[in-house]
Amino acid sequence: MRNCLVQLTLCGFLLASAVRAQGPPFQTDDPVPVDFRNYEFYVFGAVSSAPTEIDPTGPSFEFNWGAVPRVQLHAVLPFGAVVPRNQGADAEPSAFGLTDMELGIKVAFFKETKRLPQIGMFPMFEVPTGNFDKGLSVGKTWYKVPLWLQKQVGPWTLDGGGGYVFNSQEGFGNYPYGGFLLKREMSKKLELAAEVFSHGGEGPDIPYTKRATFLDAGGYYHFKQEGLQLLFSYGHSVAGEAENYAYLGLYKTWGKKDDKAAPILAQGLMHTRP
Repeated sequence: MRNCLVQLTLCGFLLASAVRAQGPPFQTDDPVPVDFRNYEFYVFGAVSSAPTEIDPTGPSFEFNWGAVPRVQLHAVLPFGAVVPRNQGADAEPSAFGLTDMELGIKVAFFKETKRLPQIGMFPMFEVPTGNFDKGLSVGKTWYKVPLWLQKQVGPWTLDGGGGYVFNSQEGFGNYPYGGFLLKREMSKKLELAAEVFSHGGEGPDIPYTKRATFLDAGGYYHFKQEGLQLLFSYGHSVAGEAENYAYLGLYKTWGKKDDKAAPILAQGLMHTRP
């Protein structure tokens, strides 16, 4: 039962954590690191649910830093809960607290060209900072190793890829995951997107023993304040295990702008004037 509670809680965290082009509020991520000397911050809540449990995550905090060109450092500090349902009087009690922290690094290997997509990796590891006895931690460090691609086509953004989870904790398991996301800029203030996302069975002793395929939809609302957005999404599995997914968060980005291009552009214009 404890392993069941642990996995349900962390499933919600896994789905939520994972923007810039995509990523939060979706499960499909992208290969685009934060710009050099720029920063991103999220405060968010998420929830995943199964017939036997509801697993809210939040408040949770994500921070990304463009440490060097084409490289992003990533950290998530999540709080979450386990709320059993439909399990009878002998069910484990609900619990709330710090869950497992996520650390990662996103690297863009190939930039997008006219014909080819941008390609990058975003390996992450989950540190057991939560309380294992209360079902708020896996109890061991586990890893996600994905490869993501992105292509811009006019007002459309296409992201896709997948990876593999490595989890050696008893009762858990290794499994693949992946997705495809399509986003369109509707206006300067609103972007809408939808994705298909799938994961394999996550372990023999937990509710998510079978694979599931999701259909999720949501978007991004840009406030007047520069770099501030509202992120939202909701989805449900359409094949495999019966699961739900939802995300709501605030996103802020800031940092130095690369002003080296301006003098170069001006110089080029002067040279090309008749």
